[in-house]
Amino acid sequence: MYKRKIVLGVAPVKRSFLSMEEAKRQKDRFMGVIRTIRPETVTLVDIDDVCENGIAFSPETVPKVIKKFREKDIDALFIPFCDFGEEQAAAQIAAAFRIPVLVWGARDERPNTFEARGRDTQCGMFAATKVMRRYGVKYSYIYNVEAESSIFKAGYEKFIRVSAVVRDLRTLRIAKIGERPSPFMSVMTDEANLLRHIGAVTVPVSPAEVARRVMAILEENGEPLNEYCANLKARFNRSTPAEDEVRKIAAAAIAVEGLLKENDCSVGAFECWSAFPELIGVCPCAVLGELADKGMPLACETDVNGSVTLAALRACNLYESAEFLADLTIRHPENDNGELLWHCGPFPYSLKGADSQAAIIDAQESFELRQGELTVCRLDDIDGKYYLFAGEAGTTKGPKTTGTYVWMEVDDWKNWEEKLMFGPYIHHLGVTYGSYLPVLREAARYLDIEFDSAHEPGIRSL
Repeated sequence: MYKRKIVLGVAPVKRSFLSMEEAKRQKDRFMGVIRTIRPETVTLVDIDDVCENGIAFSPETVPKVIKKFREKDIDALFIPFCDFGEEQAAAQIAAAFRIPVLVWGARDERPNTFEARGRDTQCGMFAATKVMRRYGVKYSYIYNVEAESSIFKAGYEKFIRVSAVVRDLRTLRIAKIGERPSPFMSVMTDEANLLRHIGAVTVPVSPAEVARRVMAILEENGEPLNEYCANLKARFNRSTPAEDEVRKIAAAAIAVEGLLKENDCSVGAFECWSAFPELIGVCPCAVLGELADKGMPLACETDVNGSVTLAALRACNLYESAEFLADLTIRHPENDNGELLWHCGPFPYSLKGADSQAAIIDAQESFELRQGELTVCRLDDIDGKYYLFAGEAGTTKGPKTTGTYVWMEVDDWKNWEEKLMFGPYIHHLGVTYGSYLPVLREAARYLDIEFDSAHEPGIRSL
């Protein structure tokens, strides 16, 4: 399964003349908290070896902090304020990187007295963030609460997810396997602009090379192929799929996974029904579902923007669940806020409903997905500008149909439909289970993408 850890630089700051003892007490409190949040996903890089008590407060330590963070190749930066902080140090450290920055400080327990000076944490953050803005730094912020609060923990975890989305899209390599089907002008995209604006690179992969490898794997008839075939037949047991189809699906999945790894690509855009039935004798729909379950989602019909959408969702869920690219097809026959998320058979098997029996029919998967919360989004472009449509929904029950599918229920379908009709979007939407709308909104801000919430009004129809 594809996994990536977030390397988070932590640079606590304090005011030079305020109490070091109190600052260290605050630092120990929040460090103790963040070490318990997603430790399997986050690698923390502190500054204990370059600053007194691991807290930045003097200008001469700033270059040392920056040097260490660069050497550790951090993906994101957390600047917690132990008291009023030091705006010059905080802003200069943040300005040295083009990565997500999180600002937060704990709520002060008491105001100043004649006997003792307090921390004035909130006051210092107001000042420091103004300086960050002058430096052109984009930053996220968690409301001024205690480190032990649920608000802090939720905000910190959202920031980790945002950082994963931003890092992954800026370093994304997309295997472009073939060209778009000739009738599908809707999936056209500007690859140069995608690289320039977001940082994602498309890597051409010839369908002929995929086919050559498939045939070589079939001819070799090795243990990996036979084990894969047995696994497929055990899972897709609603019907007895043709042996030839199963073998070609397994061989294609092995071949495509190998090509993705060789080209250092973690997602792809696949010319599917318009190329591969003639090249290898079957449609590779099931291959897309199999690769999604390995953490390497593929967008069908060479939908490059769709593959970027899937990569964003994969980072949102921190590589813990598969994503899928669905067609918006028909409205629910009885539920005005219901819509069918469907495709001919490329959805991940891991998302199958427990009561749904899986089958392979004409090399295409057939099953209904499980019930649950959904985050739905689409990255697309028009006139050189990028937009990210996103919304949250739930699943609902509806009529059975062919292929792979699930019925979605939204808060106001008319609003969703108008957004999709008037926005620069197409019928392909990326979907993952879970609630990630705030994460996508914040990631879009860092990536200079126009965020378009499905839950806010837009252009109205007649």
